[in-house]
Amino acid sequence: MPDGMHGPVPVYLSIGSNIAPEENLRLACRELSADFGELEMSPVYRNEAVGFEGGDFLNMVIGFSTREEPEVLLEKLEELHKQAGRQRQAGNPFCSRTLDLDLLLYGDLVRRELKLPHGDIDKYDFVIRPLAEVAPEVKHPLSGKAMSDIWEDFDHESHPLERVELAIE
Repeated sequence: MPDGMHGPVPVYLSIGSNIAPEENLRLACRELSADFGELEMSPVYRNEAVGFEGGDFLNMVIGFSTREEPEVLLEKLEELHKQAGRQRQAGNPFCSRTLDLDLLLYGDLVRRELKLPHGDIDKYDFVIRPLAEVAPEVKHPLSGKAMSDIWEDFDHESHPLERVELAIE
């Protein structure tokens, strides 16, 4: 385990989709639950595409504990992207996608080459709001601020969210 960790590490992932989003969010949660057990799940939110013209996204955050190394977890996420049929466009991070899984936090690990903690945490409301709902007291590894405080300080009007009822088994 990294940095002398011996037990399970709490991790948080953002999940988003704007191509068959209901189906793909369910797929991601089903597969991740099969691999990692019970998931903490935020509500699902709808928001407009950011940075490009495209259909609305559905986004959520999940949390679970794992003994997997972060590199192994990232490989599993990439396999899940492939399972959902995600097509990456070289040099264009802003495009429609079947599934977008981002590892936001891996305990309090800070590793630039793995993008940990993820830079989107305090940039987008569709990341910080559901993260703050799932893990309000968890502290950002760099700023030390609780996720609930980051959300409270966030510009809530920058990317309006609409809560969506979506049953996820």
